Amino acid sequence: MDEDKGLAEKLTKVYLKIRNKKAELSAEFKKQDDALGTQLDKVKAALLDYCKEQGLESVKTSEGLFYRSVRTRYWTSDWESMHKFILEHELPEFFEKRLNQTHVKQFLEDNPELVPKGLNTDSEYIISVRKK
Repeated sequence: MDEDKGLAEKLTKVYLKIRNKKAELSAEFKKQDDALGTQLDKVKAALLDYCKEQGLESVKTSEGLFYRSVRTRYWTSDWESMHKFILEHELPEFFEKRLNQTHVKQFLEDNPELVPKGLNTDSEYIISVRKK
Protein backbone atom coordinates (compact mmCIF):
# COMPACT_ATOMS: atom_id res chain seq x y z
CA MET A 1 0.00 0.00 0.00
CA ASP A 2 2.89 2.40 0.77
CA GLU A 3 4.24 1.70 -2.71
CA ASP A 4 0.90 2.76 -4.26
CA LYS A 5 0.88 5.94 -2.16
CA GLY A 6 4.46 6.68 -3.24
CA LEU A 7 3.46 6.37 -6.88
CA ALA A 8 0.48 8.70 -6.37
CA GLU A 9 2.70 11.27 -4.64
CA LYS A 10 5.31 11.04 -7.41
CA LEU A 11 2.69 11.43 -10.16
CA THR A 12 1.12 14.40 -8.36
CA LYS A 13 4.52 16.08 -7.96
CA VAL A 14 5.36 15.55 -11.65
CA TYR A 15 1.93 16.79 -12.74
CA LEU A 16 2.26 19.99 -10.68
CA LYS A 17 5.80 20.61 -11.95
CA ILE A 18 4.70 20.26 -15.58
CA ARG A 19 1.58 22.38 -15.04
CA ASN A 20 3.61 25.15 -13.38
CA LYS A 21 6.17 25.18 -16.20
CA LYS A 22 3.38 25.26 -18.76
CA ALA A 23 1.75 28.21 -16.95
CA GLU A 24 5.09 30.02 -16.84
CA LEU A 25 5.65 29.52 -20.57
CA SER A 26 2.06 30.48 -21.33
CA ALA A 27 2.38 33.73 -19.35
CA GLU A 28 5.60 34.63 -21.16
CA PHE A 29 4.03 33.82 -24.53
CA LYS A 30 0.95 35.93 -23.72
CA LYS A 31 3.15 38.86 -22.70
CA GLN A 32 5.11 38.71 -25.97
CA ASP A 33 1.98 38.03 -28.03
CA ASP A 34 0.22 41.05 -26.50
CA ALA A 35 3.21 43.27 -27.29
CA LEU A 36 3.25 42.07 -30.91
CA GLY A 37 -0.52 42.54 -31.13
CA THR A 38 -0.14 46.15 -29.99
CA GLN A 39 2.53 46.73 -32.64
CA LEU A 40 0.32 45.16 -35.33
CA ASP A 41 -2.61 47.37 -34.32
CA LYS A 42 -0.43 50.47 -34.74
CA VAL A 43 0.73 49.35 -38.19
CA LYS A 44 -2.84 48.48 -39.25
CA ALA A 45 -4.01 51.94 -38.14
CA ALA A 46 -1.20 53.53 -40.18
CA LEU A 47 -2.19 51.44 -43.25
CA LEU A 48 -5.83 52.47 -42.84
CA ASP A 49 -4.77 56.11 -42.56
CA TYR A 50 -2.67 55.72 -45.71
CA CYS A 51 -5.65 54.32 -47.65
CA LYS A 52 -7.91 57.10 -46.40
CA GLU A 53 -5.42 59.90 -47.14
CA GLN A 54 -4.65 58.55 -50.63
CA GLY A 55 -8.28 57.68 -51.41
CA LEU A 56 -7.35 54.06 -52.11
CA GLU A 57 -9.02 50.76 -51.35
CA SER A 58 -5.95 48.61 -52.03
CA VAL A 59 -2.21 49.05 -52.45
CA LYS A 60 0.21 46.63 -54.08
CA THR A 61 3.84 46.90 -53.00
CA SER A 62 6.94 44.82 -53.67
CA GLU A 63 6.42 43.35 -50.17
CA GLY A 64 2.77 42.45 -50.58
CA LEU A 65 -0.76 43.73 -50.99
CA PHE A 66 -2.95 45.47 -48.44
CA TYR A 67 -6.53 46.57 -48.80
CA ARG A 68 -9.26 47.99 -46.66
CA SER A 69 -12.77 46.70 -46.41
CA VAL A 70 -15.77 47.33 -44.21
CA ARG A 71 -16.49 44.83 -41.45
CA THR A 72 -19.87 45.20 -39.79
CA ARG A 73 -20.74 43.48 -36.52
CA TYR A 74 -24.17 43.17 -34.98
CA TRP A 75 -25.20 42.71 -31.35
CA THR A 76 -28.06 43.56 -29.05
CA SER A 77 -28.25 45.30 -25.72
CA ASP A 78 -31.88 44.18 -25.29
CA TRP A 79 -32.07 40.38 -25.50
CA GLU A 80 -35.73 40.28 -24.49
CA SER A 81 -36.80 42.50 -27.40
CA MET A 82 -34.46 40.72 -29.80
CA HIS A 83 -35.81 37.30 -28.80
CA LYS A 84 -39.38 38.56 -29.29
CA PHE A 85 -38.44 39.98 -32.72
CA ILE A 86 -36.82 36.71 -33.79
CA LEU A 87 -39.86 34.68 -32.75
CA GLU A 88 -42.28 37.19 -34.29
CA HIS A 89 -40.51 37.16 -37.65
CA GLU A 90 -39.50 33.48 -37.54
CA LEU A 91 -35.77 34.15 -37.84
CA PRO A 92 -34.03 31.28 -36.02
CA GLU A 93 -31.01 31.78 -38.31
CA PHE A 94 -30.18 34.86 -36.20
CA PHE A 95 -28.89 32.43 -33.58
CA GLU A 96 -25.66 30.45 -33.68
CA LYS A 97 -25.95 26.68 -33.61
CA ARG A 98 -24.63 25.88 -30.16
CA LEU A 99 -26.12 25.11 -26.81
CA ASN A 100 -25.45 26.89 -23.54
CA GLN A 101 -23.89 24.03 -21.56
CA THR A 102 -24.84 25.41 -18.13
CA HIS A 103 -28.49 25.94 -19.00
CA VAL A 104 -28.90 22.56 -20.72
CA LYS A 105 -27.33 20.78 -17.73
CA GLN A 106 -29.60 22.63 -15.28
CA PHE A 107 -32.71 21.95 -17.41
CA LEU A 108 -31.95 18.22 -17.60
CA GLU A 109 -31.30 18.07 -13.85
CA ASP A 110 -34.63 19.83 -13.20
CA ASN A 111 -36.54 17.87 -15.88
CA PRO A 112 -35.00 14.40 -16.24
CA GLU A 113 -38.11 13.14 -18.06
CA LEU A 114 -37.80 15.81 -20.80
CA VAL A 115 -34.89 15.11 -23.13
CA PRO A 116 -34.94 17.02 -26.42
CA LYS A 117 -34.82 14.86 -29.55
CA GLY A 118 -31.38 14.98 -31.13
CA LEU A 119 -29.57 15.98 -27.92
CA ASN A 120 -26.22 14.24 -27.66
CA THR A 121 -24.32 13.86 -24.42
CA ASP A 122 -20.69 13.00 -23.82
CA SER A 123 -19.34 12.55 -20.31
CA GLU A 124 -15.86 11.60 -19.25
CA TYR A 125 -13.83 11.45 -16.07
CA ILE A 126 -11.27 14.21 -15.73
CA ILE A 127 -8.50 14.75 -13.21
CA SER A 128 -8.11 17.97 -11.23
CA VAL A 129 -4.90 18.48 -9.25
CA ARG A 130 -4.43 21.08 -6.54
CA LYS A 131 -1.31 22.14 -4.79
CA LYS A 132 -1.14 21.32 -1.06
